[in-house]
Amino acid sequence: MVRTPWIVEFMAAEAEVAALRRRVRDHLGTWGLQALADEVQLCVSELVANVISHVGAGTPTTLAVLMNGTFLRIEVHDPDSRALPTLVDADAEAEGGRGMALVAAISDRWGVRLLADRKVTWCELATVLLPSGGHPGGARVSRAEAVIDLYGASGPRTRSRTGRLSIAEGEEAAIFIITDLLHWLRTHGHDADDVLDRAQTRFETQMAEVGS
Repeated sequence: MVRTPWIVEFMAAEAEVAALRRRVRDHLGTWGLQALADEVQLCVSELVANVISHVGAGTPTTLAVLMNGTFLRIEVHDPDSRALPTLVDADAEAEGGRGMALVAAISDRWGVRLLADRKVTWCELATVLLPSGGHPGGARVSRAEAVIDLYGASGPRTRSRTGRLSIAEGEEAAIFIITDLLHWLRTHGHDADDVLDRAQTRFETQMAEVGS
């Protein structure tokens, strides 16, 4: 299925949020991603509410929902590059301040891009879709994920809503694994650089086989 980016322009206002939530749910249905509807609706609500609160009601705003590999990406564009969203440790009695914290907790990753004429606040949620080309990585990726998840168990970590390591935590665990393996190789008299070169060559060969 071709999932063409869905883009809608609107004026940021409380009255628009409910309509956006309905429309994005319907659109996810056409993409076969109904399972993510609740999380996506909440992210859309909070990202738009952030514009209303910190940029102003009536701000020309754009919502874009698109695929980034196997991740569903939600972007909210607004013209003010000064009012940057931040994570706030809101008091239990506070009525606001939790918007971006909710987005961070629900999504797998989020961030802000500053462009010449606007800023883009975005978040991404993992899907069960296969990468373009239809190859999920097979046993190699499954083995790596198992090792990374196990390796992260030795210290505190932030789990995604699926119960697995978050993207950032998984990347950090992978770096630790590679570093420890290099120490192991050196301790046992092996040339770590040579092993890295051989591993890179093998990886590139396997990727070429996948793409052929």
